[in-house]
This record gives sequence, structure tokens and C-alpha cells, in this order.
Amino acid sequence: MVSRVRVWLNRTYAENVFFMDQLRRNPSDRAVEIHATHGDPDSPVLAAADTAELEPENLSPAGYVEYALDQCARRGIDVFVPRLHQSAIVAHRTEFEAAGTAVLAPPPEAVAIFQDKVIAYEAVQAIGVPVPPWWRVRSGDELVAAVEELEAGGHKACFKPASGAGGVGFRVITRTPFSLMHLGGFPTPYVQLDLVLEALRRAEEPVDWLVMPRLEQPEVSVDCLTGPDSRVRLAVGRTKNGRRRGFTLNEQWLDPARRIAEGFGLHYLSNIQFRMYGDRPVLMDVNTRPAGGLHQLSLCGVNAPWAAVQLALGEDPGEMVPPFLGQDYTVVSGPRPLRPVSLPPQRPEATEPLPTVPVDSVEAPAQTTTVEALRL
Repeated sequence: MVSRVRVWLNRTYAENVFFMDQLRRNPSDRAVEIHATHGDPDSPVLAAADTAELEPENLSPAGYVEYALDQCARRGIDVFVPRLHQSAIVAHRTEFEAAGTAVLAPPPEAVAIFQDKVIAYEAVQAIGVPVPPWWRVRSGDELVAAVEELEAGGHKACFKPASGAGGVGFRVITRTPFSLMHLGGFPTPYVQLDLVLEALRRAEEPVDWLVMPRLEQPEVSVDCLTGPDSRVRLAVGRTKNGRRRGFTLNEQWLDPARRIAEGFGLHYLSNIQFRMYGDRPVLMDVNTRPAGGLHQLSLCGVNAPWAAVQLALGEDPGEMVPPFLGQDYTVVSGPRPLRPVSLPPQRPEATEPLPTVPVDSVEAPAQTTTVEALRL
């Protein structure tokens, strides 16, 4: 009899309820039990798990590693999918392996390269992957110089933190004066240059931003599954052009993604994003973790989360090619159940075990939250 697989997702995105669904509906018909931890007691990921605990607050990276090792030992975790403190966790991979837990994340060298976008851009340029022009700025004067050079070339300037994930901190520079016009409708990513400069003048410490031209659509996110031998098993592009989403196997997107995944050893699941600069694709960002939209590959007949778990367990699924490409779609929100009782966050000095809530103890959800779902 094949034993069940115990998988742990630490503090992660709400969309990963779909990641969990796919693990349970795996084509191997293998029993999967999911443990989840989070700092937010109302995360839908906690409600979707078989067992759930609240994470201690304000742990240092080193403290979090100790917490994670204890979780793996106490919970009998076979595969750990870390998002929070990923870099600290992968640096201690051998300790997790000694506890019988495979860490589903790239090696520390690969994670370190892509934590800093400047280092990442320099590294991928060295292997021939095109990137947009960029400036690293830490002051108002440097920001103005970068913006003026971009505007002189006919581009809109944007900036984002040199280190960070997703779209956090992304803004597009405008010189249109702030007025009541900007207070109508919905908020936008546009911000006035004079307001940014004033904020920089009042800041107590320098910023660390990457300034570049605003890149054009389509945006293509290539989801890669790479083995510990640094060979890509699966690469599929998810296209985004306004509301419309779709899929692509066009090599203009997949070839540079494979070169990055294999060249830097982005083991297991990674997400490599491109946009257009003029008439050519350029790298926008590299995520050394599963994308929140990874589950959308199910529309192509692919279960990437399970294939990654197989690799982590030493069961190579071999090269994977989608049997078909799903039709274009869009993304809408839908309800997911929460645990019936909202538990208070735990204090880091607490000595009692953290509260555990098995799924079968939940009789009826008292609340719902919305996460992204697919609508054909």
C-alpha cells in the first residue's frame, strides 16, 4: 500500500487554495494530507488544509527556521513548500532532509541571485537573455536623471523596489499635476513626480529602487518545472493582455525562460515573466516560487503542483508537454470558506502548542473570502 504524502505550505497567497486542490486531485490517486500555517487567522489557506496552525509573530529568519524544523518533525512533513523566509530555509536544506523533509525550492545560490533585481538583470544578461534598460536609484537626483533619460527616448518611466515580490511598490511616473481629476474613479499606479520627490526629501533613509521604461503587453508568465538536475521538465507560458488570458508554447517566451531556469538551477517550480520592449520580449521578473496563477495550467490538462511534489520525492515524472492548450479565459473572484472561529494571532514567546484545526472539525463556515477563480 502506498503511503500518504504530507505537504506543508507556510504563509502563502490565498490563491494557493487551488494549489492544494490540485495536490488532492493528483493523477497518481495518491493520498495527500496538507498542513498550512499563516499569520492571518482568516486566511482561506488555513480553512482548506487538513490541519492548520497560526504562526508565531515577529520571528527572525533564524528563529523561523527553528520553528519550521520543529513543524516538520512534529507533523511528519514529507514535502515543505516555503514562501515566507524562503532564502533562510533553503540555506538549511540539509537539516530538513535529516528530518525526512524535502524542501520544494531552489538552492540558496539561485534564490540569492533573484532576490535583488539588479543582480538578477546583470546575471541573465550575461547568458544572453534581453532585459529592459534600467537604473538603480537611491535619491531624488538619481530618480530625476533616470526619468528624464527615459522620457527623452519617448518612454514612460516606472519604478519598483530593487528587492520585492509581485507588484508591491510598483508605480508609473507622471508629470500631470495632482488635481481633483485624480480623486475620481479607482486608484491607479500613476504617481506625480513632484510628490515622489517631496516624499524622498522627507525620508529619513535612502530608497533602493529600480527605474525602467513601462513595458507593453502582452505579459507572459512562463511556469517552469525543473528537476534537481537543473533540467526543465515543463514550461508553459500564460499570456495576459488586459482582461484576456491564454496560453502559449511559442519559443520566443519559452526559450529564454528555459535558459534562466536551467542556467541558474531554479529547481522545482519557478515563474519567469516577460513583457514587450519595442518589438521584442524582455525579462520583467523571476520568482523562485510557484506563481499564484499556477493552477490555471489545469486548463491545459497539466497538474504542475503534483509533478513538483513527485520530483521532490525522487519520483521523476519525465518531460511533460501539455496535451492541449486551453481556450482563452478571464479571472474572477469567488467565495471560499473560512474557519468558523477567528483565532487571535500567537505571541512569539508562547509556550503552549499553537492551535490546530483539523478540517473535519469545521461544521459550517461562518465567513467567506474571495480568491481568484477561472471563468471560461
